[in-house]
Amino acid sequence: MTAPFTTLSEFRATLEAATGPNMASIAGAKDRNNQLTKPPGALGRLEELAIWYAGWRDTDRPSIEAPQIVIFAGNHGVCAQGVSAFPPEVTVQMVANFEHGGAAINQLAKANGAKMDVHALELETPTKDFTVEAAMSEAEVIAALTTGWNAVDPTADLFVTGEMGIGNTTSAAAVAAAVLGGTAQDWVGRGTGVDDDGLARKIDVVDRGLALHDLSDPLEALRCLGGRELAAMAGAIAAARHHRIPVILDGFICSAAAATLEKAVEGSLDHTMAGHLSAEGAHGRLLDALGKPPILSMGLRLGEGSGGALAIGVLKSAIACHSGMATFAEAGVAAG
Repeated sequence: MTAPFTTLSEFRATLEAATGPNMASIAGAKDRNNQLTKPPGALGRLEELAIWYAGWRDTDRPSIEAPQIVIFAGNHGVCAQGVSAFPPEVTVQMVANFEHGGAAINQLAKANGAKMDVHALELETPTKDFTVEAAMSEAEVIAALTTGWNAVDPTADLFVTGEMGIGNTTSAAAVAAAVLGGTAQDWVGRGTGVDDDGLARKIDVVDRGLALHDLSDPLEALRCLGGRELAAMAGAIAAARHHRIPVILDGFICSAAAATLEKAVEGSLDHTMAGHLSAEGAHGRLLDALGKPPILSMGLRLGEGSGGALAIGVLKSAIACHSGMATFAEAGVAAG
């Protein structure tokens, strides 16, 4: 599959051309929900999730058979500023761990019946240090967006994307500040567990990045401050929309990447739900800005798509109840 864009302008046009949910399927799903053998609203958010999912799958009685999880990995030039508790070599080592099935996300994918793929993006060539110059050229960000777009399996019926990249909480905080407003202080957290001096360095680095670049365009913010794995996640989320595949967003880094799409073209995240609220301090603020209440809140701060993967089980349960329960008429139960 060839991505339908070769420039950021064309990528924006792709976002603008995306179709919305199937309103007839939503109406049918609501009608079915009202007839199921339960009191109205008794399944809480499970009902909302099932109806939302039905609208993107073009049926009022959907099922989830083929979830896909894709992890993108990238390295960041800004790590030269001492913003992480771990060296960049860990990115390469963790990719190998993913490929050999040894990471948390491998176990969560298996437990939730999801196919998992890993894409390492030029780990030997980190992005540029965004306190000095733009993290990526337009060609580089388009290459990453394209990798993300092409990673989505059109036959999948649910998509989760995660990341691995030492230094990427710094990049994500910078992107979030650029597209949602505020200063580094509002968005920077401890990430992999930096000490107070490391946190101060991260705040200083992000403020310098924000001051250096023209960030009026959210897609330019992704190019100037983001990483290849952030751009790839954005490309994958956009591709899932193109294929009408609902998306569960992961944590802070994934949500920051997704925010660039929503701020570039309003409504670009209508096919997404937030999988969880992570322990990274600003994630809640980010989800509030996107209008995405989390499905779960488990204190996770791992990344890797782990929170999104965990939420697959909740969505599967919602769909199982919606599509598998009997209606009052089918069960011979008085509706009251």
